Amino acid sequence: MRVVQWSTGNVGRQALAGIVAHPDLELAGVWVSTKDKVGRDAGELAGIGFLGVTATDDADALLASKPDCVVYTAMADDRLSEALADLARMLRAGVNVVASGPVFLQYPYGVIPDDLLAPIESAAAQGGASLFVNGIDPGFANDWLPLVLTSVSQRIDQVRCLEILDYATYDNTKVMFDIMGFGHPLDETPLLLQPGVLSLAWGSVVRQLAAGLDVTLDRVEESATRLPAQHRIELPSGVVEEGTAAALRFEVRGIAGGRPVIVVEHVTRLHPDLGPDWPRMPGQGGYRVEVTGDPNYRLDLRIEGTDGDHNTGGLKATAMRLVNAIPAVVAAKPGLLTALDMPLITGRGLVAG
Repeated sequence: MRVVQWSTGNVGRQALAGIVAHPDLELAGVWVSTKDKVGRDAGELAGIGFLGVTATDDADALLASKPDCVVYTAMADDRLSEALADLARMLRAGVNVVASGPVFLQYPYGVIPDDLLAPIESAAAQGGASLFVNGIDPGFANDWLPLVLTSVSQRIDQVRCLEILDYATYDNTKVMFDIMGFGHPLDETPLLLQPGVLSLAWGSVVRQLAAGLDVTLDRVEESATRLPAQHRIELPSGVVEEGTAAALRFEVRGIAGGRPVIVVEHVTRLHPDLGPDWPRMPGQGGYRVEVTGDPNYRLDLRIEGTDGDHNTGGLKATAMRLVNAIPAVVAAKPGLLTALDMPLITGRGLVAG
């Protein structure tokens, strides 16, 4: 299958390497947003050696080449309208898409207005193409992973999905400082904590789990707490001064029958000494699923990149969740796909010889 990689940022570089390594996929092109990357070899941009595929900013030419699928990993958090327009354009051109954002499209029903979703659905119908938005979180760590765990339950009282991570090595200044608000005064409200934003992003996770478990939610609630840095913290993405935001804990709760039955919780630190009473996992952290009921389950998932860093591993996991889904997305009926629509996706063909 001929595949185009759309952007070569943190996730895009990992996806590009994954496309090249996959036995059923052929890299058919690479789109980049900056002029200094145009004309460079895709392998150079991904740090994996010469590939003979030249990066371009000519979107029309790439779509006109009719690839089977585009892996769309361009930043969407701070450019939602542009990202939605990009996806609609690809679908109208008859090109299937797997994408890392906008994250609310992983399960938009009951989360975004119909008039925001309609252009995507119309474009997919017009082009006869499919779209699957996913990753690790929102994505695998809080869709298939908890749903599979619930399959060995007799009674379920609550499903809680946690991300417990040290973000110190996550090298993305825009996400860390502009969106999450680290390094800013605690009396400033960052984009992520503007009213309704958490429920827009992770409310899709809560509602998808509810649909997968046949639960009717009364409402979705959100809450958040931040802690200041106890000392100056120097990060690859910038500097966090003492007294500014350096830890974040939030919950998005699906309420049914007056109690939280599905909860997504994030515990994010920039230093191990922050939030000593907050949930922890060994090392740099990972993902946890807790199913309370009969019986009770707790499943911890730790991810580590080949460089030993969990943030690199998380970027690779996000990328490969998309890349490995390509054959199923290409084979699917046209439209917006969710994890509930997908067949079992495995690492078929990836075992090293």
